[in-house]
Amino acid sequence: MTATELAESVHDEQAHHTHGEFIAHHFDTAEQQYDSGKLGIWLFLVTEILFFSGLFCAYTLYRSHHPEIFVQASTFLDKRLGGINTIVLLFSSLTMALAVRSAQLVERKKVIVYLVLTMVCAAVFLGIKAVEYSHKWDEGIFVRAYFNLHEHVGHGISKYLILFSIPFLVLLVGSVIAAFTYRSLGKQHLFVFFISLAIMFGGYFLGAAGGKVYMNWKTARDAKLVAANDDHSARPVDDHSSADIPSEKHEATTANGEHKLPDSGIAGVAKETSDVALGPAHLDQDIGIFFSIYYCMTGLHAFHVIGGMIALSWLLYRSILGHWRADYYGPVDYVGLYWHLVDLIWIFLFPLLYLIN
Repeated sequence: MTATELAESVHDEQAHHTHGEFIAHHFDTAEQQYDSGKLGIWLFLVTEILFFSGLFCAYTLYRSHHPEIFVQASTFLDKRLGGINTIVLLFSSLTMALAVRSAQLVERKKVIVYLVLTMVCAAVFLGIKAVEYSHKWDEGIFVRAYFNLHEHVGHGISKYLILFSIPFLVLLVGSVIAAFTYRSLGKQHLFVFFISLAIMFGGYFLGAAGGKVYMNWKTARDAKLVAANDDHSARPVDDHSSADIPSEKHEATTANGEHKLPDSGIAGVAKETSDVALGPAHLDQDIGIFFSIYYCMTGLHAFHVIGGMIALSWLLYRSILGHWRADYYGPVDYVGLYWHLVDLIWIFLFPLLYLIN
């Protein structure tokens, strides 16, 4: 082959592989690139499912051997906070799906709005989870090695919640400063990006504040119920009626004789567990194992939520720059699939951990 023929061959090859701005050189068409990326993200999601499967197996084995411990330990989890977090993540799945659709239709502003809403929902979820964790840690409910159940009588904001909140506060302040700095420099796209990040980090404090208000209300309500029960117990009863009225201890059992924990908090749990076949020390140890599984499963899920927030932030920046076209929106779809998996895992975790009893 002569030099002229070789040059013409190279020119023809280059012309054949002329791509758009975001089409990689090793793909012939945008469709081929999209399909390859879709296959890759599905393979990644399979590995994520296998990653969580080990924890689900541990949960299944331990619960099958000690079902009574799971029933007792689940009373320490707040179903309302878990349910609110479930609703938040389900709504974020909706906004993520709308973001994918808007990217397909090249509706840049809608993509930005839906991505920001999804990011705010993720931050709200973490804020509520931080309140849950800090409340348990204040009561000594840690993993088995550090489990030390006790009544928490402190007031104000938990030191653990403050530690959780410090990184988000730093990121919030930093994002606001960066946003207005870039605005003064005339870089509008960076202003929009960092002010959106500030809104996302603000969502954490929205979730934490809402969760804290709820926990304060619940604590006050439980205190009133305990005080009312104490007043009722202090009332004198005549000997004739006391034989016919079932005691509170008997009322704490079901019709078939199974033991049922009271709802009056840790003090009530400590009192009632003395009548169970398992001693209090054994019970605490087993509850610690339950919470070891709980923290591993929910903590790993929380790290995936944080990873999703990082990926969503990357999508947001590219959306502000207007990278999506009718033939190129794959990254939005790929991150959307990942986010739906994160939501799906929580949908399994919520009933398995919170709705046992």
